[in-house]
Amino acid sequence: AQVSVVEFMDRIIPGMDAALSKELTKVLKKQGMKFYTSHKVQSVERAGDVVTVKAENAKGEIITLEGDYSLVSVGRRPYTDGLNAEKAGVKVTDRGQIEVNDHLQTSASNVYAIGDVVRGAMLAHKAEEEGVMVAEILARQKPHIDYNLIPGVVYTWPEVAAVGKTEEQLKADGVAYKAGSFPFKALGRARAGGDTDGFVKILADAKTDEVLGVHMIGARCADLIAEAVTAMEFRASAEDISRMSHAHPTFAEAIKEAALAATDNRALHV
Repeated sequence: AQVSVVEFMDRIIPGMDAALSKELTKVLKKQGMKFYTSHKVQSVERAGDVVTVKAENAKGEIITLEGDYSLVSVGRRPYTDGLNAEKAGVKVTDRGQIEVNDHLQTSASNVYAIGDVVRGAMLAHKAEEEGVMVAEILARQKPHIDYNLIPGVVYTWPEVAAVGKTEEQLKADGVAYKAGSFPFKALGRARAGGDTDGFVKILADAKTDEVLGVHMIGARCADLIAEAVTAMEFRASAEDISRMSHAHPTFAEAIKEAALAATDNRALHV
């Protein structure tokens, strides 16, 4: 089927590193998809078996797209309707989120809240960690969650995954950093399997070499991102990762190569 994507922002996956957005757009265009970024949907109408979408571009011009189906994805909101949270003494924000402190405790001391109804990314694995945290707090332990190390994944093919800071965030925060990338087309396992689209990019502090962000697009990236999370949890440097032995041939070698590139532009296979 011919697929057309209408996006209000100036790029797809706008919450992730811009390099990932650019690469995913290129790959999906190669697969035949069409993209209309910086377009605002004006209407969606069905007449018989035809769906008509009208959208306005940045110049104020109206475009018309016709198709068999229209999949609408306009964000998410907490589903707290009908909870009567206020009657239990639980404060709810104007956006419908339940207010919690750093221990996920609500304004009612005996009530805790986790997951999509509280602040932060609406991700199943984030909610899982919060559930464990609350259970451990109730057991009088002292757990913690580093929300900067909650990975995000886009389950397209190739997959997209990231953890930590993006280049855009580091620039906005005035953080001096260095970047190293390694393309999947230079990776033996990717070439053998025919999945050569994508890359791994590592961002590290310019002075300490601590890894600040890892961004990847390619085959099996939803699994590969766990290595980056592990390394960052232990505050590893790019050089630490680059000196780890990675089995050959594997997709994970791309992480080692990107770390070598970030360390001192020392990637072995480019």
